[in-house]
Amino acid sequence: MRPEPGKCLHYYFYLIDEELGLCYLRVPTWAPFGLQFYCNGHSALARALQREGIDFVQEDNAFLRVADLERAQALADAFSPDMLHRHLDRYAQWLCPVLDVFGQTYHWSLRQIEYSTDLMFRSENILVPLYDALSRQAVLAADADRVSGFLGKKVTPQLAQEIGSRLSTRIKGRCIKHNMGAAGVKVYDKFSRVLRVETTVNDLSFFKHHRKVEHQDGHITRELATLKKTIYSLIDLREILLGCNQRYLAFLSSLDDPSAGERDLQRLSQPRVGTDPSVKGLNFFNATEQTLLRTLQRGEFNIHGWRRADLLTKLDITAAAMSRQLKRLRVLGLIKKVAHTYRYYLTRLGRSAIAAACSLTRFNIVPACAAAH
Repeated sequence: MRPEPGKCLHYYFYLIDEELGLCYLRVPTWAPFGLQFYCNGHSALARALQREGIDFVQEDNAFLRVADLERAQALADAFSPDMLHRHLDRYAQWLCPVLDVFGQTYHWSLRQIEYSTDLMFRSENILVPLYDALSRQAVLAADADRVSGFLGKKVTPQLAQEIGSRLSTRIKGRCIKHNMGAAGVKVYDKFSRVLRVETTVNDLSFFKHHRKVEHQDGHITRELATLKKTIYSLIDLREILLGCNQRYLAFLSSLDDPSAGERDLQRLSQPRVGTDPSVKGLNFFNATEQTLLRTLQRGEFNIHGWRRADLLTKLDITAAAMSRQLKRLRVLGLIKKVAHTYRYYLTRLGRSAIAAACSLTRFNIVPACAAAH
C-alpha cells in the first residue's frame, strides 16, 4: 500500500473555545482520517487578557492598545503545548466518531506555523510615512544573503542554486515577503497602527537546534538536528522564530532613519588626526573599500560574526592589508572584536553608516547619473 492524495468530503466545525478563541476542526470522510485544527495565538491572548481583567483594544487579530504590555507578553509566552494537546484530544473525541471504531488516539503534529512581533504606534501619522519609506527600501535592499541571515541560515555553495531558484522578494499590496524554501519572513501594517513582522514555516525540518537524538541502535546523543514536527516543538520553535523576527527588525532599523546614518557617514569620512594611531577617513566611493564594507554586510556574518580568514576568502587583499583595515575600522568604531576570540561584528554605527552609504549610492547617486546620460 502507498499513500496517494485524493479528493473527499470534509466537514468544517467552527467553534469559539474558552481558552483558544475562534478555531476550526476539519474532519475528512476518508481514511486515514487526518484531522486539521486551526487556532490563532492573538485570540488566545485576548481570552487570557479578559480573564485577568487587563484592558485592551483589539481590531481583527491585532492589538491597538494593551493596558499592561509586560503582562500581556508573559501570557503570550506561557502558551502551553500541554493545554493545546488537551483541547485537541477533546475535540477529536467529540467531532470525529471514527475514533470509537479504531479505539486509538491521534498524534498531533505541526503543519504551518506563524509567529509575529507587533510594534504598536500611537498614531497612524507616525507609522504611515515610516512604513512607506521602509517598504520602498526593504524590498530592494534585502538580497538572498540577507534573507538567509534573517532565517538563521548560512549560504553554502551547495545551497546556492536552491536559494537562487526558491527565493522571492515581492510586494503584495502593503506586504513585503521574503521566501526561502519552506520558510519566509514578511512585514506589513495593520490598520496603520501596528507594524507586524512575521516569520512563517510550512516544514519544521527547515530549522535545526541542539536536542537529544535517539539512534537506531538505541543510544542517545545530544547534537544539532532538525526540529521534530510534534506540537511540543512549539516551545523551541517560539525562540527560533522570535530570533528571525528580531534579525529582520535589526535590518529594518538601519533603514528607518537615513538621516542619522548620513550624519555618521559624514563624520566617518573625515580623517582621525591626533589619535593613536591616526587613521584616514572612509571613502565609500573607493572600489576596494566599498567591496570590503559590502562584504561585512553579508547575511551569513550577522549570526556568528567573522574572522580575518573569512574575509580573505572573499576579498582580493593580503593578510597584512586586511589586518590594517580591521584595525582602522575598530578605531573608527564600525566594528568590535568579540572578547577572547578572533571574531568581529558590526557595531550599530557600522550597520547604519554602511546602510546609509549603500542607500545613497543605489537610490540617489546612481539614478541621478543615469538620468544625466
